[in-house]
Amino acid sequence: MSKNRYYDPEFKAEAIRLVLEDGRAVREVERSLGITHGLLKGWVKARRCAATAPRGGQLTDSAPTAREKALERELARVSRERDILKKAVAIFSTEPNRYSGS
Repeated sequence: MSKNRYYDPEFKAEAIRLVLEDGRAVREVERSLGITHGLLKGWVKARRCAATAPRGGQLTDSAPTAREKALERELARVSRERDILKKAVAIFSTEPNRYSGS
């Protein structure tokens, strides 16, 4: 009779990291961690599939990063400056009203 073992997400993530980032062999990591043959290979395959799967047109599910927020603020500032310059050009490019003196 086989007993199902539970592996917490942190354990799985660390095992996957050893394979993907450190470049260690799947079988080597399985032996060193005492994981059943083939189990880690499935975890790695699932991670790779999840990383490449499209997410409904969105690039990420996370909130905007600090850099993205800073870029949005800068874009808004530059857009305001551009609009002000457009108005200034429009004002100064028109000929002034000249009153004919008698």
